[in-house]
This record gives sequence, structure tokens and C-alpha cells, in this order.
Amino acid sequence: MSALTCPDKIVWIDGSKEQLDALTAEALQSGEILKLNEDKLPGCYLHRTAINDVARVEHRTFICSKTKEAAGPTNNWMDPQECYAMMSKLYKGCMKGKTMYVIPYSMGIVGSEFAKIGVELTDSIYVVLNMNIMTRIGKTVIDALGDDAGFVKGLHAKADIDEENRYICHFPEDNTIWSINSGYGGNVLLGKKCFALRIASFLGRNEGWMAEHMLILGIENPQGEIKYIAAAFPSACGKTNLAMLIPPEIYKSKGYKVWCVGDDIAWLRVGADGRLWAVNPENGFFGVAPGTNDKSNPNALASTQKDTIFTNVVHNLDDNTVWWEGLDKNPPKNALNWKGEKWDSESGEKGAHPNSRFTAKAINCPCISSEFNNPNGVPISAIIFGGRRAKTAPLVYQSTSWDHGVFPEDINIEGLEGITLETITELVSVDRDLWKSEVSGIKEFYSQFTTLPQELNTQLENLANRLN
Repeated sequence: MSALTCPDKIVWIDGSKEQLDALTAEALQSGEILKLNEDKLPGCYLHRTAINDVARVEHRTFICSKTKEAAGPTNNWMDPQECYAMMSKLYKGCMKGKTMYVIPYSMGIVGSEFAKIGVELTDSIYVVLNMNIMTRIGKTVIDALGDDAGFVKGLHAKADIDEENRYICHFPEDNTIWSINSGYGGNVLLGKKCFALRIASFLGRNEGWMAEHMLILGIENPQGEIKYIAAAFPSACGKTNLAMLIPPEIYKSKGYKVWCVGDDIAWLRVGADGRLWAVNPENGFFGVAPGTNDKSNPNALASTQKDTIFTNVVHNLDDNTVWWEGLDKNPPKNALNWKGEKWDSESGEKGAHPNSRFTAKAINCPCISSEFNNPNGVPISAIIFGGRRAKTAPLVYQSTSWDHGVFPEDINIEGLEGITLETITELVSVDRDLWKSEVSGIKEFYSQFTTLPQELNTQLENLANRLN
């Protein structure tokens, strides 16, 4: 990779405080990050991305499996050899005059049975500092890897931040991720969505486990018994808020507690005891800033009060802190917006980008679970599935069977003014190809471990027939 990208020098990241402090100082000097108020936000920094580089780019994200079918019905596909050839031209010499940083990282507890190791090559100190928060990095990872060549190989280059040549590509059969022309979180922190969901889904399919877009939380009753649940929601749909939930006072006063194991990704497997177990492969939170406050999610806000990197938020120049829409009702008078421009809150223009982020250590969360670092994970007692709708739809409805749950035909719509049964049917319709894939996946997964109960198998067959 060095021969392809031609960096001036190569630095191995050992994870030591001395090295990370030196890199932080270098990033401060170059302006890549800005130091915030050490008294109010100790160890915290502000970063601004390019204005054309503010979010994950799904239309530029590809699964480059050997066959299009293997990429799944909801992913973009590109032939792997075609993609390698195209991207190699973009990478050629792109790190001249720059440093390549080699980041060994572990998804999951270093050395645990369920951990997976990756190595990311990048030309960005911002990436190094964020990966130190979001994953476990450094020499201990290399020691755990040893001579094993089965790690996930990641290459990232900011290059020219050219959005017309921005690609985030995954090669599942090669355990490889290539990303170019972006400096934004989800596109460049290759351990997150790229590895922990996309590549891990392929690994899990081959090895008999699942990588899912799910939070994990524990609910403790007054007797001290804790039950763990997983919950699947799309991005920006409230996973972090639910994962860090504070029980309503009526339950809190009785001794109920909620513990956060993870807010975004869960790796699930059937344990030796026959139960479903989950681990959070990440080591931090990459949360959406706007809307986060001491009422919507006080635990998330508390997590950001030290050792956090803020991206694309408002810079309050009066006290050298940060602000975003929804933090409070007192926007700063003397401030710079997410682009670094003078900003007036009364102009009507948002100061923080709607997708502005914070990267915070999980151990900073007041409600982090004592099982967060348990290499075995936690046993799952229930799974919640949720989402969001563009228009009005029932918050809860009763489902009488699997196929009725997917295609509800009899919903109590009393009280929903102006809503008809026909409207409801349209609102809750789903993509049939997606559900065909889901039904097939459910049967395939459980068949690896057990024989499906006849009733469930019949329901799945009926659902599959309705989807055809």
C-alpha cells in the first residue's frame, strides 16, 4: 500500500499516551483540531470537515462481492476487480508529502474469543484520535494478532476530498475496506459501519453469528436482577437515547435501573448454553449532537464532558466551548458556525450541521454497564424492532402472527383523525425484496443451530409465499 500511495513516512500507532499526545499537538499546530476550554471540557477538541464532506455517502458505498447476489438487495454492488482497478488509480501517489499512520485495532475486548482485529492505514490524525476512542488500538492488538493473517485490511486516504471521486468500498471475500476522498467519521473510521456491520455481516454468515445495527441495554429490577435486550433502529432514530434511558420516576423510585452496554452495533451468537449472547464491538459513542441535551439524553451529554472530539458544531468564542441546536435555548452571541464562519443565531441559519457529531469514550457514560468489558458479552432476553415513518402511523399495534406483523390488514385506527384503512396500508407497506431476503436469512441462521419449530416454519413459509 505504501508503494501505491507513496507517503513520505510511515508511523505505527502503538496506543501509548506519549504518542497520542504528540499527534494531538501536531494536529493542533496544523489546525486539524482546535483545543477547547480545559476547565469546562477537559481533553476535548473541535474538528471541522470540508463543507462537501459531512455525512456517510450511501450512493458512493459499495459491496464488492464476487457476485451481485451476495451483496444483498439493499446494497450497491461493484465487481471487485473493476473496483480495485478504479480505486488504485485514485490512490496512486495520493499520500506524497504526507504521513501514513498504521492503526492496529480490535473490535471487541482485545484477545477475547469473539474479538476481531483490523489494521487501518490512513493519512489523517483526526482518524487516529477518533479510532483511539471508538476502538481498542495499539501494541496490545498486534500482540494478540501474532502471526494470524486473518485481520481486516483497511486503507483510507483523504486525497483531495473530491466528492465526485469519493468511494467507500468493501471486499468481503478479501477482508478488505478501501475509502478515499472523505475525512468524515462514518466514511473514514473503518472500524465502525464498514467493519463492525458490513464486513462483520459476511464474517458472521460464514462463522455462524450475526452483526446487527442494534443497541444493547440492561434493565435491573428492584431485586437486582438484570435482563438484557437488543433493539434495532435505523440511524438517527433514537438508539442512543434508548440505550442510555433513565427510567421514569415511577419506576426509578422503586429501584429500577437501566444500564448501557452499547448504543449502535451488536454482535450476536448462540452460546454454549443455548442462549443468545451479544457483545458491543465498539469502545465509544459516535453520537449525533443536535437534539442531545440534559432532558433528551443527560447520560449522553455527560459522556461528552471530557476526552471528546466534536465535529461540525458551533464554536462559542466567549468561553471556548461548543453548542448545537437543541443543547439549550441560549445560543452563543459570539460564535463560529460549523463552517468556521461568524454566526448569528437570529439569522435563521443553523449553527451546527444537522449531522454534527461527538466521539466520546463509553467509560465516560454514567450508566455504562459493569458488563461492558465482559469478553463473553451479555445474554439477550428480548429484541425490539423499530423505525420511523415520514407520515402519521400507529405507534403500537397488535400483531397476531408473523405475516400479519409484516403486512397488517386489521389495525385499530380509531382516534387518528383523517386516517383511513387504505392510508394505513400504504404507510406500513415495506419493500418485498428486502423481506424475502429477511425471511430467507432467518431460516438460514436458525437452521445452523436448531430445527425450527413447525409453527414458526409454517409461518415463515406462508410469509414467503405472500411475498412472491
